[in-house]
Amino acid sequence: MFNLATKIAVISSKEFFKNILTVAAQVPDITIEPYIYQQPQEACELVRKLKPCDVVFFSGALPYYFSKKHLENLTIPTLILTQDEIAVAASLLAITHKSKIPFERISIDLFDVSNIKHVLSESEIRIEHLKIMDLKKQMLEDCFNLESIVQFHFTLWEQGVTETALTSVHAVYHQLQALGVPAIRMADPQISLLRGLQTAKDQAELFKSKAAQVAVGYLSLQEPQQEQINYLAHSLNAYIQPINQTLFVLYSTRGEMDKHRLNDFLEKWSGTILVGFGYGSTMKEADQHAKIALQFAEKDLSSKCGYILTGDKEMIGPFPYEHKQYSLKNDHPELLQVAKETKLSPSNLSKIIEFSRSRQSLQFTSVDLTDYLQVTRRSTERIIKKLVDHGYIKVVGEEMVYQQGRPRAIYELHLSLPQ
Repeated sequence: MFNLATKIAVISSKEFFKNILTVAAQVPDITIEPYIYQQPQEACELVRKLKPCDVVFFSGALPYYFSKKHLENLTIPTLILTQDEIAVAASLLAITHKSKIPFERISIDLFDVSNIKHVLSESEIRIEHLKIMDLKKQMLEDCFNLESIVQFHFTLWEQGVTETALTSVHAVYHQLQALGVPAIRMADPQISLLRGLQTAKDQAELFKSKAAQVAVGYLSLQEPQQEQINYLAHSLNAYIQPINQTLFVLYSTRGEMDKHRLNDFLEKWSGTILVGFGYGSTMKEADQHAKIALQFAEKDLSSKCGYILTGDKEMIGPFPYEHKQYSLKNDHPELLQVAKETKLSPSNLSKIIEFSRSRQSLQFTSVDLTDYLQVTRRSTERIIKKLVDHGYIKVVGEEMVYQQGRPRAIYELHLSLPQ
């Protein structure tokens, strides 16, 4: 059986691509396709021109930033080579060693200020004394401007405050050179490039293995709508088989499912429909997962509802209106102990943890949890009681919603959440 090489599309400047080529031979079974820009804004157009490949490797946060609006259409993994402490340390060392310029006389732009903080943490140099432009802040505020970066370095140099500029952007480096400003590009250490290429290859292989998984789907209808069912089957390249007049089963692959959103299909469906899809390495496993997912949909109160259960026992849904994800598998030691003590299922524990993570406030009421779990008030109160009895939920107060009647208890979850 032939082992096909992983095809990596690299979107970068010419200089970065030259650096990538120096280490590419050390990563076996890959081929690299160059997509070179003069200015990082051009990365957006390059994404639209991508030829078939297994993964897209961006040389940094900047070309990725300018490509964001087109990445939603990609059905393959994307990877950014993030700037790390090694790159910052190597660049600063090169300047201070070769030019003997102190850190305080260098203007710096970078994508993550914490990297330079960590590099300087063991020295007596205080970061407040450095001239730094935070590029991440610009991107988060959606106000990125190359000219402002050039002006930052140029003004400090022209005023005699700095002697050289250290920039993370190749286009800025070229403009500074044209203006006569001494400048150096942020280093791309070989170890970082190697890790990036290997990670890109690993992500592509993982994606392909998942895409090849079997996908089985059960559609439960109040009344058959053959035209819409045929449309879904055609979209997924699926084989469809009726079990009876209102229940159908579809067979496809996870790769096809990932290309087409179940959410979009359900939103367009006219009428009542319950859907359960399952992924697995075998047809039997995928079928079992699909039946479990359908059971979750049947317990939902909506007329249109769908769930997906992956091969890793991750439940995703309910579609089309919410996309919560929680695990039906419990392998965290502390949660295993909690499940054993409280007799709660892994599914319920996972839902409660996701509920806690989704809230800004630590405090909640049984009504809050009921709304999230989409179960009856009585079921929620049974779950809360089990956790209260074992000290994993504590009563911290009460609220009076109505003038008459019993006050409503306010709870806090006292349970370490796994990362």
